[in-house]
Amino acid sequence: MEEVGFAPQEFGGPARPSEGPPAGAELWLVPPGAVPEGAEVLDTAERERAGRFRRAVDREMYVAAHTALRVLAGAYLGRAPEGLEFARLDCPGCGGPHGRPVLAGAGAGLHFSLSHSGGLGLLAFAPVPVGVDVEGVPEPRTVGQVADALHPAERRELAALDGAARAAAFARCWTRKEAYLKGTGQGLSGTGFADTLVGTGPRPVAPPGWTLTDVRVPVGFAGACAVREGA
Repeated sequence: MEEVGFAPQEFGGPARPSEGPPAGAELWLVPPGAVPEGAEVLDTAERERAGRFRRAVDREMYVAAHTALRVLAGAYLGRAPEGLEFARLDCPGCGGPHGRPVLAGAGAGLHFSLSHSGGLGLLAFAPVPVGVDVEGVPEPRTVGQVADALHPAERRELAALDGAARAAAFARCWTRKEAYLKGTGQGLSGTGFADTLVGTGPRPVAPPGWTLTDVRVPVGFAGACAVREGA
């Protein structure tokens, strides 16, 4: 079967040219424990949040993903990672202060998105708004419990599939949808999840004004990246 999607670089692994999607986006995979020795760059709030995770694997993944975010963003900007500051834009749906996360101050021209789930992280950096998502492929029985949240056309596509094929198609659709909605800043609030069509098949359906791609991730996961077209 043809392998579809873009292959990200691995944080902490050997450097190689990025194979990210258009618009100059760079994609990075973050495995658990991928923290360079001595890279203690998290701020107080991030360390406190990490300490609230009950499971060690979740705590390690949070630390790895947020350390990678700071180290890579610092490298792109030529700044010390521990000195970077983050903020949130207003939500485009309700206007509340919980929209897309952004770099504050001198880093405002670099857009990023971060996702981590089940022991794997995914990061994207771009000169335009960008969103990524990575999720573990669910058990087939789980799909039926949450598929009603999808677009009607996507529900019909899933209904024609069974078992593992249905679970894989659902995971593709879910990560595409989350990546796009994270890129817009809307997130999972409002009706965007059910109203947005991204498809469940091997090739994504990109919303107008966006490039939407699947990302090559380890077996058992699905990943996607959405990049806004133009400035």
